[in-house]
Amino acid sequence: MLATSLLNPHKWVDNHADYLYAYAISRISDDEQARDLVQEVFLAALEKADKFEGKSSERTWLTAILKNKIIDIYRKRSSGLNNAVKVAEKEQEDFFYEDGHWREEHWPKELGFEDTDPLHNKEFNQVLQRCMKKLPKLWLAVFTMKHMEDEPTENICTELKVSSANFWVIIHRTKLNLRACLQKNWI
Repeated sequence: MLATSLLNPHKWVDNHADYLYAYAISRISDDEQARDLVQEVFLAALEKADKFEGKSSERTWLTAILKNKIIDIYRKRSSGLNNAVKVAEKEQEDFFYEDGHWREEHWPKELGFEDTDPLHNKEFNQVLQRCMKKLPKLWLAVFTMKHMEDEPTENICTELKVSSANFWVIIHRTKLNLRACLQKNWI
């Protein structure tokens, strides 16, 4: 039996569109682009159906195509963003002394994640998504690949063309930026 006979493109929208959309929107935070990506995934899958080996489920295969498309977006967003990183670094100077310690007026507050109320979790996720949209594109790409995709550091550095040292600086500053944004908008 051919592996392509395991595919059922006529059912892709019904069976996988919502899942793929949710996956995409959680990583790129752009509704229109997420919808476009899902359509691009279906189109690419149709074009590459003969390469489907049947070693994974249809959904896993479609998700892998989506992941590659998202990485392409990160790569495009991160190219030529060195100036944006410098601007963001300058903005962060207000939070810290020269020795790297917090200024008293910006000292981190407790985040209060102990609340397990699903409504609060939904509200928190909305605030987190808004905070992530404010990040420089390169920071967002690095953070998402590391903490949402669980990509190895070496892969991220290679894909986004950043040094290992720069990677860790970006991760650190992204976390500080997200924490500050969450403290301002959530707590």
